Amino acid sequence: MTEHEQSAGPDRVLLDVDGAIAFVTLSHPGRLNAISVSMWRQLHRIFTQVGADPALRCVVLRGDQGNFAAGADIREFPRERADRKGVINYHMQVIAPALHAIANCMHPVLAQIEGVCVGGGLEVASQCDLRIAGASSRFGVPINKLGFPMAPEEMRGLLELAGRATTMEILLEGRVFTAAEAMAKGLLTRVLPDAEVAGDVLRTAQRLAGGAPLAARINKKTAARLCSRPEPLGESELDEFFSYAQTRDHHEGVRAFLAGEEPVFSGD
Repeated sequence: MTEHEQSAGPDRVLLDVDGAIAFVTLSHPGRLNAISVSMWRQLHRIFTQVGADPALRCVVLRGDQGNFAAGADIREFPRERADRKGVINYHMQVIAPALHAIANCMHPVLAQIEGVCVGGGLEVASQCDLRIAGASSRFGVPINKLGFPMAPEEMRGLLELAGRATTMEILLEGRVFTAAEAMAKGLLTRVLPDAEVAGDVLRTAQRLAGGAPLAARINKKTAARLCSRPEPLGESELDEFFSYAQTRDHHEGVRAFLAGEEPVFSGD
């Protein structure tokens, strides 16, 4: 079975089901699978759907044409994040529900990471249970050059996966780094030669699908319960967080990126 959300453009999320395994594929040709608003919404819908299907045993999340995802589609920012209201809606009503749907999927979710896995791509991968990557894949969250921080519900997955120190290093330095370094930071389950990734992911998915589904679901639920989960930011904290939305530096970062220029930040 193959399906995808109807989209006016080439940006879409594909769903293929083979027996007990669902394959979810990010596809945005020519954009390194940059995740558009439409794709975030499709991710939310598809993971809500597969997460409620008791016939499934495992979900593989991957990117099309040799890349996982090059973050969010920044070309949409001037329209979708033009002001404070837009910024809040984009992060809290578009991205957060998609990440929550991945994290809350009752089946094991396995990320097949090839090529670039940066920004929103790394946020997505962080919500998966296992991450298998190719040796040439690249990671990072270079949004400091765009003049904005990582939203709370997006940071949650990275913090739970990598811890505070590594999360701060990734966000404050804004570097793009290798799969070997990502493995050393605890971001990955294993790293393989590029040509071996797809085969290993399929074999792993088959092992997961062959396990006791109730045990897998209980393991996921118990792990979530035992891990520390601080309360979400309150209204006043969110208000303070999103105060950056109308700053000069935020607009300068997005403007410079879209213009292909180096941003000049003033701290305003």
